[in-house]
Amino acid sequence: MAAEIHSRPQTARPVLLNKIEGHSDTVNAAVLIPKEDGVITVSEDRTIRVWLKRDSGQYWPSIYHTVSSPCSCMSYHHDSRRIFIGQDNGAVVEFLISEDFNKMNHVKTYPAHQNRVSDMVFSLESEWVVSTGHDKSVSWMCTHSGSMLGRHYFTAWASCLQYDHETQHAFVGDYSGQITLLKLEKQTYSTITTLKGHEGSIGALWWDPVQRLLFSGASDHSVIMWDIGGRKGRTLLLQGHHERVQALRYLQLTRQLLSCSADGGIAVWNMDTQREEAPQWLDSDSCQKCEQPFFWNIKQMWDTKTLGLRQHHCRKCGKAVCGKCSSKRSTFPLMGFEFPVRVCDACFDTIKEEDRTPLATFHEGKHNIAHMDMDPSRGLMVTCGSDRIVKIWDMTQVVGCSLATGFSPR
Repeated sequence: MAAEIHSRPQTARPVLLNKIEGHSDTVNAAVLIPKEDGVITVSEDRTIRVWLKRDSGQYWPSIYHTVSSPCSCMSYHHDSRRIFIGQDNGAVVEFLISEDFNKMNHVKTYPAHQNRVSDMVFSLESEWVVSTGHDKSVSWMCTHSGSMLGRHYFTAWASCLQYDHETQHAFVGDYSGQITLLKLEKQTYSTITTLKGHEGSIGALWWDPVQRLLFSGASDHSVIMWDIGGRKGRTLLLQGHHERVQALRYLQLTRQLLSCSADGGIAVWNMDTQREEAPQWLDSDSCQKCEQPFFWNIKQMWDTKTLGLRQHHCRKCGKAVCGKCSSKRSTFPLMGFEFPVRVCDACFDTIKEEDRTPLATFHEGKHNIAHMDMDPSRGLMVTCGSDRIVKIWDMTQVVGCSLATGFSPR
């Protein structure tokens, strides 16, 4: 069922501790059980499984429960041992797990959506379960009565969700690339603002209530940090992935951001440094360096008897430039560009060698990562995806967690 990995590389990279196999379809979510050598998984194969580590070092399911519809997401609250499962049929099912993690009892089924549940959060403070779905809505339901408290519809599938338990604000990402901030209340809600910056569907969100920072990852391969608490519209762009970003986790103690992508890429971003905002791209009918016309500028092309050129943009200054004036490529980590991007010749000359010092490290998970969870106190991370494999990682060499890690033997 599970294989124990014994190799321990000495370089600063994630160390694979265990692989859990046995699912017959995509594993959509996996969470580490705090203070336990265990993992909870939900899958397209309609199973909810609680895996505990045995004396042999392998993981075996202590709970194997099958539901009526594929499991799409999960929210687990450890102190109360309540687990909420989102399903492909739109329902959210609540279970209570026993103290020894050997039994799970059904509590309620909530008719949350008309289509697949994409994400959810359980709030013990308000006794709400907030969820998003492919019926283009976010809903919030009372866990006492099981009744619907409110619903808001979007113009596109709602794909991911974060929730501020203290202020009852919800951040909802959707397939149009927008993030909507809502203030939820009983029987009503208000739309606060809409965040626009991604050029692809939102794949993951993470909210840090301490620094009041929102992080978003999308199919445009980028991550954006939104400084919600600063109230000045400050955003930071982070580009280093080569595929859709599908999982995020911000470590407040070490000021590091973990992001995972569909191609198995794992990035660790240093957010404890001064970063610069990437400029807005400027519009122009001609190159803002050599003044040659772009191909749609018919008048200048006719007047100068020249052929129009393709428009490009310098990633450092944002100016519209032609290919000849932007022939250089450079990394510029201060603006979040961890791999070489187009810069104009003038900006290239201003970038010093120390400006190219990486502010992120990149690692290979070697499987599609659809979901990731982390226990910072132990430096452990779990990843899962469409290859049906769950991987448990020791991240202490990478994120600098101060506590000793590793799953203790049972």
